[in-house]
Amino acid sequence: MIDCTSAVRRLWNFIELELSDHERDEMEEHLAFCRRCCGEVEFAEELRAFLKDSARPALPTDAEARLNQCIDAIEKHQ
Repeated sequence: MIDCTSAVRRLWNFIELELSDHERDEMEEHLAFCRRCCGEVEFAEELRAFLKDSARPALPTDAEARLNQCIDAIEKHQ
């Protein structure tokens, strides 16, 4: 069975489903008894969801160019 240090190192790969079957089984076995690491996984999943939901779409290229021109013009006048 893995310890907490190993579980934390695998945390994001676990959430992203990037572990091998064996590594995933080890994580699930550890999480079955370790409340602290379960809390870490829950927090990481909530954080990931928050960041995903709060992401803003990129500006269209032409809008970004116009914005940069405006910023340059303002900086020249200061």
